[in-house]
Amino acid sequence: MPQPRTFLLLLLLSISSALALKICSFNVRSFGEAKKANKNAMDVIVKVIKRCDIILLMEIKDSNNIICPMLMEKLNGNLRRGIMYNYVISSRLGRNTYKEQYAFLYREKLVSVKKRYLYHDYQAGDTDVFSREPFVVWFQSPHTAVKDFVIVPLHTTPETSVKEIDELADVYVDVKRRWKAENFIFMGDFNAGCSYVPKKAWKNIRLRTDLGFVWLIGDQEDTTVKKSTSCAYDR
Repeated sequence: MPQPRTFLLLLLLSISSALALKICSFNVRSFGEAKKANKNAMDVIVKVIKRCDIILLMEIKDSNNIICPMLMEKLNGNLRRGIMYNYVISSRLGRNTYKEQYAFLYREKLVSVKKRYLYHDYQAGDTDVFSREPFVVWFQSPHTAVKDFVIVPLHTTPETSVKEIDELADVYVDVKRRWKAENFIFMGDFNAGCSYVPKKAWKNIRLRTDLGFVWLIGDQEDTTVKKSTSCAYDR
């Protein structure tokens, strides 16, 4: 069973007087009707979201499209004018009947969505690698030193994490071909640690062997909240 995740913070470093954005990734774990109805859980989720300028939510299980509209009501209901959240959400992704969605929630005053697309996992001889294909979003901001950046999210299936993380190198090539973007962040619940990605497996992952990619969260970090688990699953 997947473990609860802490949310991870990445900072776009500021230069001179430019704004630093707080960018987060949060696997909410089975975010559907039951969690929506749990007031205590929802209070915590909303509190976490408010700490971030952009946040990726994963494991949304919402066949009726009610989770994000409900979050917008909670986030925007008491905010002063000019600090409003918006969101973009993927289609329901997954094999067979099990489906999840990615969603990005963001502060409209600070960033906007330039483009977005769902990666097409149909490469010849290497199809259907991803359990949930990356929902790629290109953000832009007039307030930051880095004016635009692409975020590529991923929630892997634990047993196929090595292959899925490696395949992100092909996603990078595809996005570059489509958009000619320069700045990238790969983030999400990669299940990138412990038995799912043992030390010997890293040599088979291009995101690690290609020095053009920099890992900001080390292999020894604990990105879970369960006391019995200490793994760098979220990156």
